[in-house]
Amino acid sequence: MDLFSQFEEPQKNLLPKDGTVLYHGLVLDRKSSDQYYEYLLNSIEWKNDEAIIFGKRMVTKRKVAWYASQPFEYSYSNTTKVALPFTKELVVLKELVERETQETYNSCLLNLYHNGSEGMAWHADGEKDLKKNGAIASLTFGAERKFAFKHKVSKEVIGLILQHGSLLVMKDTTQTHWLHRLPPTKKVHRPRINLTFRTIIEP
Repeated sequence: MDLFSQFEEPQKNLLPKDGTVLYHGLVLDRKSSDQYYEYLLNSIEWKNDEAIIFGKRMVTKRKVAWYASQPFEYSYSNTTKVALPFTKELVVLKELVERETQETYNSCLLNLYHNGSEGMAWHADGEKDLKKNGAIASLTFGAERKFAFKHKVSKEVIGLILQHGSLLVMKDTTQTHWLHRLPPTKKVHRPRINLTFRTIIEP
């Protein structure tokens, strides 16, 4: 099933079962999106992501940054990150996303994909640090990229294009029953920046 250009109802659940994914479309105008893109590209403290796989340390070309309202620790892929304090620009974007989604968030994992050769394999955001069945709001700046979901049991795949300045929300049991990925592509030569606002459970 392919959902490209089928968003007359932006609040319609894109998943047929076992979760909720809402595509809000563009939530910022082009000028604002361009300004935030330049700010994020040049001012965020980007670092290459790391993962420990079968005991071996892997470093990705993709860069990441972890910001939050408190110095939360966030563990995934057998590595742990400590959050930097939110910048005022990230707070403004967080408040925008909270208004759009009617949810609250206390942290943000940012990803920088330099071009289409960099992507993300199938995975679910089910880390123990995250609020169970909580909303994860994904804000996109820069290059348009395909994003896809795959049901863990039925293997049904659903895809869409995430636009510059657009917002996607995953919530309810989506992470339990669905995987998602950003597939690599040879057609994209510009960077994409992705902000995923999340809720960390305080210890």
